[in-house]
Amino acid sequence: MSTINRKEIRQRVHKRIRRKVAGTSSRPRLAVYFSNQHVYAQIIDDVARRTLVSASTLDKGTEKSQANVECARSIGALIAERAKAANISAVVFDRGGHIYHGKVKALAEAAREAGLQF
Repeated sequence: MSTINRKEIRQRVHKRIRRKVAGTSSRPRLAVYFSNQHVYAQIIDDVARRTLVSASTLDKGTEKSQANVECARSIGALIAERAKAANISAVVFDRGGHIYHGKVKALAEAAREAGLQF
């Protein structure tokens, strides 16, 4: 009898999402990642294979460095602010295999409120 490994399931779902979601230069991909301690967000051009903008709780401008909803909300606003500075207005959201709830939802809604379209 096999046990359920949540990490493997999330990775399988993420691979399935990535087959459909790809970032271009006109509409890059907003990828999110959550470790146990930090929240990371990147805006990526998959065609050129470049990270255009990034934000995380490791940056010096963030107050707290935890992986909770409050920090995810602040990273969402920060990534949208940096995207506007780089003349990026529309992105494709890549939730990284996570369900759209909690930290993922908070980050996405904060980015939308700050002006990113997806």
